[in-house]
Amino acid sequence: MPSLLLVVFILQLLLHIINTVGVSTVNDLLWILYNKLPTPTSGSAQKAQKLKKEIVQLKRELGNTSPQDNFSKWAKLDRQHNKAMADFQKIDGSLRTHQATFTSAVSTLRWLGTQGLRFILQFWFAKSPMFWVPAGWVPYYAEWILSFPRAPLGSVSINVWGIACASMIALAAEGISAVWVLFTHRPTPAAQREKEHMAFKADQTPTAGLGEKKEL
Repeated sequence: MPSLLLVVFILQLLLHIINTVGVSTVNDLLWILYNKLPTPTSGSAQKAQKLKKEIVQLKRELGNTSPQDNFSKWAKLDRQHNKAMADFQKIDGSLRTHQATFTSAVSTLRWLGTQGLRFILQFWFAKSPMFWVPAGWVPYYAEWILSFPRAPLGSVSINVWGIACASMIALAAEGISAVWVLFTHRPTPAAQREKEHMAFKADQTPTAGLGEKKEL
């Protein structure tokens, strides 16, 4: 049986990864992996990808074909494009319905397996010491803080251990990000998304005060 110290650390690591990558990204990745397996929607997903490539190809051929010079070929391509588009929209609509159900189930399981499990562990092992601090190493008030809320005095509680793990993981992630920027001279993917979001907000023109005069 794995150590409770290790279980709490892994749990905090999973929470950090999910919060860093993003819930929607995790859900999309799991949906892709789900469709790679022999599941009820895998066939429809593969067919949708095939139709998407076919639509792109037909659209490219339509753009390269003149309806005035070669109307019969253009009309044939147009019919094929419309049929492929209709088939794709039908399959895509069904997949989106299944994906919504899948995302709801995955979100519930993810919460139960991370936040829910953390709450259960903190409640169940609230009075259990994770490890003991050697006597005399820290003053009384520090011992009280380390054992908060209900662990024996002189020990480290599961709540404090979880906070310590989360803090160390965050510091390690910051260090890895700094090394990434130093060696690649590029921002991390999360920072790049935040930069693009801020740039989009900066490009928006405020409309609330268009008719107001500036007072000195």
